Amino acid sequence: QVQLVESGGGLVQPGGSLRLSCVASGDIFSINGMGWYRQAPGKQRELVAGITSGPRADYADPVKGRFTISRDNAKNTVYLQMNSLTPEDTAVYYCTADIRPRQWASARTYWGQGTQVTVSS
Repeated sequence: QVQLVESGGGLVQPGGSLRLSCVASGDIFSINGMGWYRQAPGKQRELVAGITSGPRADYADPVKGRFTISRDNAKNTVYLQMNSLTPEDTAVYYCTADIRPRQWASARTYWGQGTQVTVSS
């Protein structure tokens, strides 16, 4: 089985920073793309950033220039550095990973349980 566990969420003032981490564990042969989504109250879940195994990173327009996604393949971990946070960034943040559990198995997408980020004064 595979688990994704996020950490690093919390309450921060506008203009502040947070760093989210997500560790994948369990039956892992390889990890392809990893990413972060968020869901604010009353809104649909949206992609925040993604990173390939290359790695190549892509960002949603609202976070470009403020957020940075990175990964540590040796640790099966993806990070999201969030700077210049605004109240509009308040949401539950979820990490995802496309994981192949065995060499000849198909990859599937796994989700973490989510971590709350609240930006408020």
